[in-house]
Amino acid sequence: MFSSFRRIFRLPRKQKRLIQVMVDSGLLAASFLFAMLLRLDSLDPLFDQRSWLMLLALVPVSIFIFMRLGFYRAVVRYMSQKALQSILVGVTASAAAMAIISYLLDLPIPRSVPIIYAMLALLTIGGIRIILRTLYQRSLMRHKTRVAIYGAGSAGSQLVASLRHGQEYVPVCFIDDWRGMRGTSVEGLKVYSPSELPRLIKDYGVKQVLLAVPSASLARRREILKKLEPLSVPVQTVPGVADVIAGRAHVNEIRDVTIEDLLGRDPVPPNQKLLDADIRDKIVLVTGAGGSIGSELCRQVLQQHPRQIVLYEVCEYSLYQIEKELLQFSQAAGLTVPIKTMLGSVQHRSRIEAVIDAFAVQTIYHAAAYKHVPLVEYNVVEGINNNVFGTLQVAQAAIACGVETFVLISTDKAVRPTNVMGTTKRLAELICQALADQQSTTRFCMVRFGNVLGSSGSVVPLFRRQIREGGPLTVTHPEITRYFMTIPEAAQLVIQAGAMGHGGDVFVLDMGNPVKIRDLAKQMIQLSGLELRDSQSPEGDIEIAYTGLRPGEKLYEELLIGDEVESTSHPKIMTAKENYWAWPKLEHFLGRLQSASRLAQLELIRELLLEAPAAYDPQGPITDLVWVENAWVSESAAEETTLSPASALNMHAMPRPSKESALPKEVLSIQLKSDQS
Repeated sequence: MFSSFRRIFRLPRKQKRLIQVMVDSGLLAASFLFAMLLRLDSLDPLFDQRSWLMLLALVPVSIFIFMRLGFYRAVVRYMSQKALQSILVGVTASAAAMAIISYLLDLPIPRSVPIIYAMLALLTIGGIRIILRTLYQRSLMRHKTRVAIYGAGSAGSQLVASLRHGQEYVPVCFIDDWRGMRGTSVEGLKVYSPSELPRLIKDYGVKQVLLAVPSASLARRREILKKLEPLSVPVQTVPGVADVIAGRAHVNEIRDVTIEDLLGRDPVPPNQKLLDADIRDKIVLVTGAGGSIGSELCRQVLQQHPRQIVLYEVCEYSLYQIEKELLQFSQAAGLTVPIKTMLGSVQHRSRIEAVIDAFAVQTIYHAAAYKHVPLVEYNVVEGINNNVFGTLQVAQAAIACGVETFVLISTDKAVRPTNVMGTTKRLAELICQALADQQSTTRFCMVRFGNVLGSSGSVVPLFRRQIREGGPLTVTHPEITRYFMTIPEAAQLVIQAGAMGHGGDVFVLDMGNPVKIRDLAKQMIQLSGLELRDSQSPEGDIEIAYTGLRPGEKLYEELLIGDEVESTSHPKIMTAKENYWAWPKLEHFLGRLQSASRLAQLELIRELLLEAPAAYDPQGPITDLVWVENAWVSESAAEETTLSPASALNMHAMPRPSKESALPKEVLSIQLKSDQS
């Protein structure tokens, strides 16, 4: 039966309209004859020529009225309240037409017949459409996922109306925390307490929970998600109110629960004066403009109406992507800010100076850096060249060109680092601190913060992909913890902190409480409607596999080296006083480090990094891949000199070990993955 109706609904539009006209004609005729039968209590009207004369005039006139009212433009399966109102108006007009025709043709039609006819026609014309709509929707319901809507407000109501017209979900009930809503009915669905969800999942066959509270704070959303975690159904959500207001999303869009919902904090409203200080009506340059932080800085800078924004990036594709995005945003927002795209490396001072001079740059946000801990451990020289000497080149170019403000984007990994990447970022801070004392042309400041949610190399997309593939979720260590912050919040705080600096300031962003990566993995598994497989639940869906700490990785990250921390005018920004070397001493050290880097002297580089005031504390041997390869070749050559010619020949015939097998034992099992920090 349902398949027959579905075939009818798939007919061409013209055929469906013709069928509607024919059915309506028959229903109008039946309504008239039955009205006469009820009024006269006799079958005589069926054999009276005057009754058929009335029908010959009434049916065409009524069909014409229906057409004018748009009866046959409305799609039956999506029929709304407005369509029902049109049916009421059309039937009333048809009854009025009957009375007029009866008067003009002097037909013996009782005066009560048009009223009876109107009621019957309303029941038949409107009723058949409602029946067809219900049958169609029920035919779809067999293939739809049954969902419960958490939130019986306006967003939940809109979501239900949208889902009923869709092909994927059928809402079966509402869940709401407010006691005043419980037991009531919204959009024909009953509202229940959250405590009843386990029973509803069983009784209603709920397969998914949709969170429809877009105006709730992040703290409130986290609280709700915490309640939903133990349930054996996946949880999805509608966009937040900020995205809806900004036009980036619609309230009826269904998304996966974002990491911001799980870990994000309610941001403090930004101080507009601080946002404007170094940007409004100024020429701003962002290095590393195509990266995670750099691209968000570009978005935030553009919204503060600079005179011009210059994007500096070494990766052509990343530069193209951010330029295209900013141009689209600028056009949509009606902005007229010129956007200049510059390809180049921060290691080339002449290129940097040429760009700064050409555009008369006043503010620089230096976000260009290699930030992936294991990659820098495997490529030590390039990490130093880019993070240390790249920062030096940009900083010296800024001074030479008279740039007003230079803001370095630093990291929590610069605090007591156990890896080369963190040490290079601390050296970049030392450069800015020393140069701030050395001159007064450019105001230097540094902003230090932890991991940003959704950045390149973030653990979150890795976990999502692993969940889709059925697991396992890979975590380096059961106790590893990290600080997290959303990219937009971090970028806004960077801009505001940069405006507060007096010269040589190290600012630290309040990152909230650290989060165990293991707990984050568990949350993502449970909110996907799956069960963690472990010793307590051996029949679970997905397990967490611990792969061991990677080269240079720490269990815990810190944000401060010393204890001298002061608050600022912004509740989320602190300032720290960190020790540093004066420029002459640092300049001599950098010369030695540059010489060692040019010659790729990894042992000497490590000694120099240990000598610097960076509190570098390496936890293992050198793992630079080129150095390890060359060390193996040198060792092989030394062994060859002690072998007989035949043995040496046999040695060359042996298969050469891979680079991985040449690494120290403690890193043999470590494979390069997306940065889980």
